[in-house]
Amino acid sequence: MKVKKLVVVSMLSSIAFVLMLLNFPFPGLPDYLKIDFSDVPAIIAILIYGPLAGIAVEAIKNVLQYIIQGSMAGVPVGQIANFIAGTLFILPTAFLFKKLNSAKGLAVSLLLGTAAMTILMSILNYVLILPAYTWFLHSPALSDSALKTAVVAGILPFNMIKGIVITVVFSLIFIKLKPWIEQQRSAHIH
Repeated sequence: MKVKKLVVVSMLSSIAFVLMLLNFPFPGLPDYLKIDFSDVPAIIAILIYGPLAGIAVEAIKNVLQYIIQGSMAGVPVGQIANFIAGTLFILPTAFLFKKLNSAKGLAVSLLLGTAAMTILMSILNYVLILPAYTWFLHSPALSDSALKTAVVAGILPFNMIKGIVITVVFSLIFIKLKPWIEQQRSAHIH
C-alpha cells in the first residue's frame, strides 16, 4: 500500500509539473503572474491520501520546476511562493471535505482556500516575497507605495482569479472523478 501511495503521489507530482509548464497570463494583470492548473493534482492527492500527500505534490512540482527551469535570481523565491500559495489553497479542502463530502462541499472548501491564499499571499508578498525578489535580483528596494500597488493591483486579484478558476474547473472535473476518488480512498483506508 505504501508503494502504491508513493507511485500515485509521484505520478500526480509529475502531472502537476507538466501543468505548471502550461501557464498563461491573465489579461489586465502583470505578465509575470501566470495561471496554471498544477494545483489540481494536489487536490486529488489530498482527497485520496490526505493533507501530507497534497503538500508533497506541491513541493515536488516546485522542486522539479526549479531543477529543470531554474529561477530569475538563482534562488527559488518564485517556487517557494508557489508552494506556499498552493498549500494555502488546498489545505482547507483537506480538512473540510471529510465533513462536506459532496461537490458543493468541495466548492465551498476550495473557495475558502481561495480566500486564504488571496489574503495571506497578499500579506506575504508585501512583507517578504516581493522584497526578497528585489534583494536577490540586486534591484533597488520597492517603496512602500510601490509594494502596496503591486499587491493590490496584481497579487491580490491574481490569487483571487486563479483560485476561482481552479475551483470551477476542478468542481466540474470532480463530478466525473468522484466515484474513482471514493474508490481510491476506501482502498487506501482498508
